[in-house]
Amino acid sequence: MTAPATYTYDHDEARRYLSQADPVLAGIIAQSRPVRASAHEDLYLALLKAVVSQQISTKAAAAIWRKFEGLFRPEGYPEPRELAQLSDDELRAAGISKQKAGYLRAIAEFNLAGQLDHAHLSQLSEDDFTRHLTQIKGVGRWTAQMLQMFALDQPDVFAEGDLGVQNAMRRHYGLPETGRALLRRMTELAEPWRPYRSLACKYLWQSLDNAPTP
Repeated sequence: MTAPATYTYDHDEARRYLSQADPVLAGIIAQSRPVRASAHEDLYLALLKAVVSQQISTKAAAAIWRKFEGLFRPEGYPEPRELAQLSDDELRAAGISKQKAGYLRAIAEFNLAGQLDHAHLSQLSEDDFTRHLTQIKGVGRWTAQMLQMFALDQPDVFAEGDLGVQNAMRRHYGLPETGRALLRRMTELAEPWRPYRSLACKYLWQSLDNAPTP
């Protein structure tokens, strides 16, 4: 089980560590713009963004999010009580599918129930955090990992199931494997990245120019 992380780590130190630990990653980091800290306390908003961005491109997610914000005038903030009352048709007008509409309302209800407290969730281990969030319909392990990596800025989360990370590692490490063999090989290669696997993933995404937008 991954130990809980309750701090925003030193990204400069982490970059130096990763560059020394892995020559391939060192090359990626040297050619990339610096990844900076991203932690913020609004886990509810981060979770909504993560669900909106599921299985679509970064550009499409940004466009849909702007339309989604437009449903909550004048501030553009999706207050949970308002969101919970929106119909499928209203959300579809913003480009959100019926399935995702249900997921977004479920997140709003979860927040209204007091289940997205930042102080509490930031203390949980990776496994416990995932178990807590996956109580919400439509929220899986990938979404939980995105919140840990971006909203909480936790240092050592490895999103081996993410297609972008897989594609980047295939490209940069010349991996021919597929399926479970690929996941095993990726996990082996990522071992020297501990305790900064999150930052390594962010540079891998950036190398493909398709970083997630939770």
